[in-house]
Amino acid sequence: MKNTTTVPNGQDAIAQLVADHQKVTGMFKAFEKLRSDADKAELAEEICKELTVHMQLEEEIFYPAVQAALHDHELVPEANVEHGSVKDLIAQLEGARAGGDEYDAKVHVMGELIEHHVKEEETEMFPKAKKAGLDLVALGARMAERRQELMAAA
Repeated sequence: MKNTTTVPNGQDAIAQLVADHQKVTGMFKAFEKLRSDADKAELAEEICKELTVHMQLEEEIFYPAVQAALHDHELVPEANVEHGSVKDLIAQLEGARAGGDEYDAKVHVMGELIEHHVKEEETEMFPKAKKAGLDLVALGARMAERRQELMAAA
């Protein structure tokens, strides 16, 4: 189930983030269908890795640009709080043994948090970022470069 993330050259920041959203949403749906604890553990680990990289890209590159362009005091702080909740669940899953209702519930709740987070980003933050005239291609290039560094380190 291991896979690597590649980002086409020139893909803007929002396109990259939406692609990430679609990827992890699919991974959460696949997790719900798994029965084997070993398969669940492997997929949960991959979900956590993808989310960790995605959140770091947003926090280091995308959110600061959005916050500066929009003079935002609501969307970005809320998104960061949501990231904190996801990071807490990731920490609880690390080293935990797959199997049992609590493990599955943590992954399920993480999926629900991500679903909510994605909806807010895609319906509120991203349209405002586009309207603000951010250089999304330049941000995308920075994010693609950083993603490669993070994935190599993971």
